Amino acid sequence: MLTTSKLTKLNEALKKYSKKYLNGKYTELDESGTRLMINSFLMDVLGYEALEEIKTEYMIKGTYADYVIQIKGKRHFLIEVKALTLNLSEAHLRQAINYGANEGIEWALLTNGKSFDFYKILFNKPIEARKVFSLDLSDTSKLKVSAEFLQFLHKDAVITKGLDLLWNKSIALDPANVAGYLYASTVLNYIKKALKDKYNHKFSDDEVKVALDKIVFEAIELSDIKHIKAKKSAPRLSKTKGTIDNPIEIVMDRFEAHQESEEENKD
Repeated sequence: MLTTSKLTKLNEALKKYSKKYLNGKYTELDESGTRLMINSFLMDVLGYEALEEIKTEYMIKGTYADYVIQIKGKRHFLIEVKALTLNLSEAHLRQAINYGANEGIEWALLTNGKSFDFYKILFNKPIEARKVFSLDLSDTSKLKVSAEFLQFLHKDAVITKGLDLLWNKSIALDPANVAGYLYASTVLNYIKKALKDKYNHKFSDDEVKVALDKIVFEAIELSDIKHIKAKKSAPRLSKTKGTIDNPIEIVMDRFEAHQESEEENKD
C-alpha cells in the first residue's frame, strides 16, 4: 500500500500523536477538546489538508457529521468524534451509520481520540455496518500494527483506492470465507495425504469433512492446536536451462490452475 518510507513516517507520526495526547495528561477532555486532537490526527498522521479536504460540521439532513474527508469533490469517509472520556458505544455507531446512509458515504470512522473503530457501511435492507478494524493508539507496543491498518486511510492510499483494497482484504480474511476454502479438493487431498503419511491409514473425503465440520462449528482451545510445519520440497528445474523456479510460484500456479478447472466444470 504505502511505500516503506511513507509507512515509516506514518509510524513515527503515530508515536508523536500518542506521546502528545495519550500520555495520561488529558484525562478529562471533552468533545470539543477531542476534536482538536482529531484535527492533528487527520493532518499530521493521515496527511489531509485542512479546510480543503477536511470538512468539519458537515450538514446531513438538518444535522451535522463531525468530519467528512473529501478530495476533489469525492467524499471518502466520515468521522464521528466523541469525548476522550467516553467509551465508544453502539449508540455512537448507529449515529455514524445514519450519517453515512443518508449521504451515501460507505465508510465511517468512530473515535474518541484514543480508540479508532473503522466501519464499512453496507447498503442492504436494513442498512448494516461491518467493523473492519479497531485500534487503541494509547497502547504504544502496538503502534506499528496500528500503522499497518491506518495506512489504508492515509491520503496517499485513499486517492489510489486504498479503501477498496482494505475491504477486499477484510472480505478475504473473513472466517466464513476462509472456512469455505477448507473444503476445496486441493485442501482435502493434502490433509488425506498428510494423515496417511503420519498414521498409515487412508481416509475418505467424507471422514475429513466431518473433522472439518467440527473445526468450523465447534470451539477449540487454541492451546490444543498443534501447528504443522509444511515439508520443504526440492525446487524444480525451469524450462529455461540453468534456472530454478520459485517453489512458491509453482504451488500458486498449480492452485490457480486447479481453481480455474473447477470453475470451468461448474459452468
